[in-house]
Amino acid sequence: MPPAPHPAAEPPHGPDGRPRAAVAMSAETADGLLTPGVPEALRRHVRLAPLPPLDEFASPRARAALAEAELLVTGWGCPPLDEAALAAAPRLRAVVHTAGSVREHLTPACWERGLAVSSAATANALPVAEYAVAMILLAGKRVLESARDYREGRTRPGTLHASPHTGNYRRTVGILSASLVGRRVIELLRPHDLEVLLHDPYVTGEEARALGVRAVPLPELFASCDVVSVHTPLLPGTRGLVGRELLAAMRPDATLVNTARGPVLDQEALTELLLRGRLRAVLDVTEPEPLPPGHPLWSCPNVLLTPHIAGSQGNELRRLADTAVAEVERWAGGAAFAHPVSRERLDHLA
Repeated sequence: MPPAPHPAAEPPHGPDGRPRAAVAMSAETADGLLTPGVPEALRRHVRLAPLPPLDEFASPRARAALAEAELLVTGWGCPPLDEAALAAAPRLRAVVHTAGSVREHLTPACWERGLAVSSAATANALPVAEYAVAMILLAGKRVLESARDYREGRTRPGTLHASPHTGNYRRTVGILSASLVGRRVIELLRPHDLEVLLHDPYVTGEEARALGVRAVPLPELFASCDVVSVHTPLLPGTRGLVGRELLAAMRPDATLVNTARGPVLDQEALTELLLRGRLRAVLDVTEPEPLPPGHPLWSCPNVLLTPHIAGSQGNELRRLADTAVAEVERWAGGAAFAHPVSRERLDHLA
């Protein structure tokens, strides 16, 4: 039986039957996403408004594109789809976002219009999870300090003289939040000889067991693990979630990995513990980004700072574009999105 027509595919289409669409994102985003072959792939399914993409909605060119668009393909730098923008787009029925969070450009007016929305959050979760898993395993092997000591001493220590705390055999890893990224991290850790604990208030013990992990209260997660990897989205209820008490409860020389958002952590408390040598950390995100030039974490030997690179970079952007093209194909063919975003889910999404 063929799939039921998607309500977003019902408006009048172009003369050849393809829905009309426009692309809205910054020029910088377009340079990374709209690589050769991507616009052509979109045009196989929709009548695409002339490029370059829209990075504002007020000019005559933008107004003309919005007036015809039944679908918007959006990306980082898309202007907010507020009431004024939607009034200029009377035919608009769907948005396909080429990145993860839709919070920056979707407004309440979009949900009131009943727009169908898709996001590439699942595709973007994979490189973040890969980064987190790499850092978890490197933390277990004490790679950062071993490389530093090797560079400074220029002698190779004996293998049998390594600390018994070095290695990834039967170490305990904590995952904070079974988000899209958190679940991919759990999946990628399965082949390794690790015990994985999870804290997520929305995941039951039975659901955690189905994921192959053990659900624990938040204090136990921080007190019991050799490495804690933070994957909770930044929401009003999660700002400052990882506070001084939780950080102080971590095992001596434990490692905190944060690929979520800087404000989820109490950065002042974390900085104090790192400077005392009490903890180690891998921080792909901070508050602010970047840290001020004189911030003590820049020179702290037991922290690795990276410039928000865990998400899709370089050729990984093509995965986002391919995901968006596949969603456009589904929508244009009358099928439901494979990766829909609903208004109800926004309270739990980044």
